[in-house]
Amino acid sequence: MGADLEPGTLLTAYRSGLFPMPVEGRGLIAWWSPDPRGVLPLDGLHVSRSMRQSARRYEVRVDTAFARVVDECRDPRRDGAWITPAIKDAYVGLHELGWAHSVEAWSADDRLVGGLYGVAIGGLFAGESMFHLERDASKVALMGLVSILQAGGATLLDVQWTTDHLISLGAVDLDRREYLRRLRDAVALDVDPFAARRREGTPGSSA
Repeated sequence: MGADLEPGTLLTAYRSGLFPMPVEGRGLIAWWSPDPRGVLPLDGLHVSRSMRQSARRYEVRVDTAFARVVDECRDPRRDGAWITPAIKDAYVGLHELGWAHSVEAWSADDRLVGGLYGVAIGGLFAGESMFHLERDASKVALMGLVSILQAGGATLLDVQWTTDHLISLGAVDLDRREYLRRLRDAVALDVDPFAARRREGTPGSSA
């Protein structure tokens, strides 16, 4: 527990298999390394018919509204809201340095209706949070993310803990030793899946 949320601290943590999350009611940051660890295999995303239909309704964009995505994810009306102003500021800072990214779902009338954000280091994408305001919007953003990671040479999509919702999308558990082995290999890769997608629109139908 403790430490700071400076960019160097955060990047070292992710490379070590840790991520920050406040301890409820304590006002302190704790550093977590769950065992087992939830991951979504990049070749294992379960895409339902309704998700494919929804993908035609939304446009997927990358890094066009990062702070807004974090704000939607930290909405205090959401169950289990945990993103503090300090955490938002820290990840916006990582985004400005090129390490954190958002994948967004936009409606036909140009409204942000879903999205996710996380940290990319080499072949790792560490997902932090996602939200939706319309049906399947966050799932479409996830489809877009998986497409970007596959095309860009990434190998590991970390979702922290599995939930029933994530399991339905294909997430699985790894024991900590196996996760750390895959993490070591992923962060050593000389790839940047987001290099060609920054500030570009990506049609949702291509996800």
